[in-house]
Amino acid sequence: MRCPFCGHPDTAVKDSRAIEENVGIRRRRHCTDCGARFTTVERVQLLPLKIIKKNAELEPFDREKLSHSMELALHKRPIDAERRERVISSIVRQLESCGETEIPSTKIGEMVMQSLYELDKVAYVRFASVYQDFDVPGDFKNFISNLDLAEEQDPT
Repeated sequence: MRCPFCGHPDTAVKDSRAIEENVGIRRRRHCTDCGARFTTVERVQLLPLKIIKKNAELEPFDREKLSHSMELALHKRPIDAERRERVISSIVRQLESCGETEIPSTKIGEMVMQSLYELDKVAYVRFASVYQDFDVPGDFKNFISNLDLAEEQDPT
């Protein structure tokens, strides 16, 4: 592994441990040249996934983009990083195991919406406001009213 600080091609692994329910490995490394320390993460990738965007363009699936979207929705919410990572890993595993290599972005959006609904209602509303393109404050009011009605009918 090349050092991200000095570019030296030789780094050493100091520590390795399983993460995400044993589907990934986190490695602490150090550069044998400059002594810098950094972390790498390895995950199994079952299928190279492509996302079908709303404009019909194909784009490679980017776990970091999914993670960033969830982080924005969960910003300053009382959900620990490990739980967030488990939810993201669960979504990725579902996508990889669905048998499709080209997945509509709307499917991913719905999966994120469902996960956030179960995880944190405030994050759910935040994500929905971007995903469903709220334009005016009334969009929030309507969405929350529908959310309240749904919870009254199914209080699980």
